[in-house]
Amino acid sequence: HITAHTSLSMILCVFKYLSFSAQSDFAPYFYDNGAGSSNGNMALFSISEDTSIGTHVYTLNGSDPEGEPVTYGMTFDKGSKEYFSVEPKSGNVTLIQTLDREVQDEIIAFVTITDGRNKVVENVRVFITDANDEKPEFLNLPLIVDVPEDKASGSSIYRVQAVDRDLGSGGSVSYYLQSMPSTKFTIDGHSGVLRIRSGESLDYELSRTHFVTVVAKDGGGKYHGKYQVMTSTAIITINVLDTQDSPPVFVGTPYFGFVYEVSVPGSEIFTVFAKDGDQNNPNAMHYSILSGSDGFFSINSSSGCISLTSFPVQLKNELYELKVKAAEVGPDGFSDYSVTTVTIRVVDLNNHPPTFYGENGQQNRFELTMYEHPPEGEILRGLKITVNDSDQGANAKFRLLLVGPSRVLRVVPQTVLNEAQVTIIVENSSAIDYEKYQFLTFKLLAVEIDTPERFSATADIVINLLDTNDNIPKFSSEFYIARIPENSPGGSNVVSVTATDPDSGLWGAVKYSIYGSGADLFLIHPTSGIIYTQPWASLDAEVKSKYNFYVKAEDTEGKYSLAEVFVTVLDQNDHPPEFNQNFLERTMIIGAPVKIEAVDEDAEEPNNLIEYSIMKADPDNIFDINTSTGEIKLKPYIKSMEIVQNITKQKDCRWSVVVQARDRGSPSFSTTAVVKIDITEANRLKGPMAAFLMQSRDNPMKALGLAISIITVMVLVTVMISTIIYFRNTKSNRITPARRIIRKRPKDQRSWTFRPWFGRSDQSFGKFFTDDETSGNHSSLRAKPPAPSAPVLPPPPPVHSRPSERLRSVPTVSGSMASRNTSRSSSWKTSKNTDVAQRSGQNKDGSGISSALVSELKMRIEQKINEANQGYYY
Repeated sequence: HITAHTSLSMILCVFKYLSFSAQSDFAPYFYDNGAGSSNGNMALFSISEDTSIGTHVYTLNGSDPEGEPVTYGMTFDKGSKEYFSVEPKSGNVTLIQTLDREVQDEIIAFVTITDGRNKVVENVRVFITDANDEKPEFLNLPLIVDVPEDKASGSSIYRVQAVDRDLGSGGSVSYYLQSMPSTKFTIDGHSGVLRIRSGESLDYELSRTHFVTVVAKDGGGKYHGKYQVMTSTAIITINVLDTQDSPPVFVGTPYFGFVYEVSVPGSEIFTVFAKDGDQNNPNAMHYSILSGSDGFFSINSSSGCISLTSFPVQLKNELYELKVKAAEVGPDGFSDYSVTTVTIRVVDLNNHPPTFYGENGQQNRFELTMYEHPPEGEILRGLKITVNDSDQGANAKFRLLLVGPSRVLRVVPQTVLNEAQVTIIVENSSAIDYEKYQFLTFKLLAVEIDTPERFSATADIVINLLDTNDNIPKFSSEFYIARIPENSPGGSNVVSVTATDPDSGLWGAVKYSIYGSGADLFLIHPTSGIIYTQPWASLDAEVKSKYNFYVKAEDTEGKYSLAEVFVTVLDQNDHPPEFNQNFLERTMIIGAPVKIEAVDEDAEEPNNLIEYSIMKADPDNIFDINTSTGEIKLKPYIKSMEIVQNITKQKDCRWSVVVQARDRGSPSFSTTAVVKIDITEANRLKGPMAAFLMQSRDNPMKALGLAISIITVMVLVTVMISTIIYFRNTKSNRITPARRIIRKRPKDQRSWTFRPWFGRSDQSFGKFFTDDETSGNHSSLRAKPPAPSAPVLPPPPPVHSRPSERLRSVPTVSGSMASRNTSRSSSWKTSKNTDVAQRSGQNKDGSGISSALVSELKMRIEQKINEANQGYYY
């Protein structure tokens, strides 16, 4: 009973604990880590305004009493900009907007933490700290100052003000002027007061405006982790105000006046003019003559006009220098003044213009006839021209000018006083060209230099030109390209060439001729320049399609030029395709094509492009042909001899095909040929050699070439081995015994005999020959070779050897191997005749041809291999 009561009490306790736990759910809370911490609830958190977007700036951190996982969040007041984003699980706070302390220095946000059931919201203020990101800003722009020109040196004239919205040293501003040469101003670095530099002064008459560039610089600070100083510039415009401190200034000096012989008392000679140097508020001027007039001149005190007071004949001097004074008239009377000099000259009246004279008196037209291209520097002696001015002194000084085609002629002299003989000289000979101008016209001008009237005179100069033969004929092109069809009749026009000679008369007549290695078939008309073929010429593009030669254009004095002519003979379709025979025989292995070929002797495409087609076949619809290559092959379904033999009732394996070869010219030509095709199966022998032999059965020379190549390689290898052994034995001063290995052959092979080279059968050097090479016929018997013997030194070659036998010797250890070309050639001819005989006597199924050819070639290769092996010495 006690045990049961105890158990019941424990159950009740557990139940009460669980009920209490379900009812007690505490809210999560943030850690408060204080100022300067980057982990907690962002209380007292500050951030620099130059923090980059995307930077992790803080981590919200808190906990839940029950140990439940918590998530974080952040919100902002409605309508305000959201500067941060929070990763809910990690609490990482990231900056997502650009900060600017000068616009907003704190951010109010609401950070939240929740465990899924309870949510805690805290209001936090994030302070934005300053970075040096603002430039100083000038106030009261634009900066304009008005300063009187008599402002004392060192005086203050303006105060510049600039503000920087940054805090601390970044918000402090200092000033300085940009360095300029000879500046008249200085500025206080702290107050910004602009002053006239000590020892400098302003002058309205020299410079009315000054421009000064002032720089405002902050105290510097960090920005994005780097220390930087920011500056701004402004331009101060300083206007200088005029004051009465400058004397009068005469305008237009120096002054010169003239008295002429026709002047009368009261005539105005000259007018002087002066103005106040202080132009802002000028005073009136009062003029007077201080000295130099001698009573002959007077001046108007207000206008400055100088007048003559007597007749010119009463003047004693030719030159008078008057001292004239200009004084300012101010409220207090006369003040500042200036003095200038007026020079008055008594001159003769300029009443005579320049005049041109010829041999018969005054003349204004001169003509001359001359040949073109006179030498440069030559004087035109046919022109006799004189120029004169009857005035005196400066009135008689004038300049000569020649107006016309530029730099062709020049006139001498160019400056004349009173009178001169005019000379005209050739300056540019090439410009005096009859082909350009038949006559040249110039204007000869005489113009006074120093007189106000600038009197002048003109004369026409006409030069009539005579022609000379100074040009060579010139072709319209350096080369001519012509095309003419082949088989054109003799006398056909090819091309027309043109050359011109700009000379006149007979000098401009052109005669054409033709020469060069390619000109034999062509003629040229001597006057028209038409090139045509010789009457007997026959052009054939297949023989020669390109011709080039030269044409010559020559005038009556032998001056000439050349041009090159390129003639292309155009191909015509005048040759039909041709087979080498009208009746062709081919052997076809099932699965492999046979190729026929026709040749078209035309020179160009498409006349020589050939297309092949089957006109007729017996039996029909058995063969296909490649239209481009001429390869004939069986239909794909014919894969064995059984199918071939079942196609015709006679079991015939020798079929005929009529093949047409047609060219692509216009008009098109065609040729046909009958192709007899023997059908046979592929060779039963396996391997690449058998395949090669079967492919070469229609071309036995190809197989023979391969055999000769193999033999040549083997002989070279033999020579190398023998030479190495020879030199090795020579080096050791001993002669090793020579051993000859004789390999037996099957009895059905051809017999080989050994012919001693030096007349002895027991020598270890010599040459082996087949029975065919010694007797000229086939034999199934082979002579037994002699037993090997020790090598002996070779005697000199026999003198009685026939000259028709050309020897090829190869050095070996103890002798040489030689071959007779004539014997081998005879052997090849014999084998070829035998092959032809076997082909003519083959059975109907065609297998005899393949067997005979393969056996023959295989036997020959084995013979050559054995021959090479028997020549080895060890």
